[in-house]
Amino acid sequence: MRSAKGVSFEEGDMFVEGGVSVSTDDVTTSYSINPKFGYFLSDKVAIGGDLDFGGSKDESTSPDTKTNFFGVGAFARYYFLELSQKRFKAYGDVGLGYSHSRVEVGDVDNTTNGIKANLTLGVNYFFTKKFAATFVLADILTYNNANPENSDATNSFELNINLFNNPFAQPQFGLLYKF
Repeated sequence: MRSAKGVSFEEGDMFVEGGVSVSTDDVTTSYSINPKFGYFLSDKVAIGGDLDFGGSKDESTSPDTKTNFFGVGAFARYYFLELSQKRFKAYGDVGLGYSHSRVEVGDVDNTTNGIKANLTLGVNYFFTKKFAATFVLADILTYNNANPENSDATNSFELNINLFNNPFAQPQFGLLYKF
């Protein structure tokens, strides 16, 4: 039975969430769209998939630099804390994804394929029973493998457990709709 106060997740609930980013200045225009779909296996555990796509154009170079990218991934989410009459919900995500990018500079094309694994910390704040603001606070653990077409592959690993960083210094914001 659903709680009259706050918001509860139940097995079988679903959600869509994501964000849109658009940036422009005198020489550069960029955009990205990041939808995510989740399905609850229990009241605290959800699994799902996500997409990332976008591009940019930089007119400060001659010829212009154009970048396009897309990615697809899967994630598992665990909600571990509820506050404020179950409206504030903290979670951890673990994800794995594939990405492809293409950079065009004049007649030269460079493509890169990559794999990313991450452990992310975030929160949802439900302002109605169906809608929540989403705040991705930090990537605690990140691994990236980039395999460019015209150069050597690179690997990177980052572990960020610095408790003194301000988690609101550069969060990612989005919206969640629960159905």
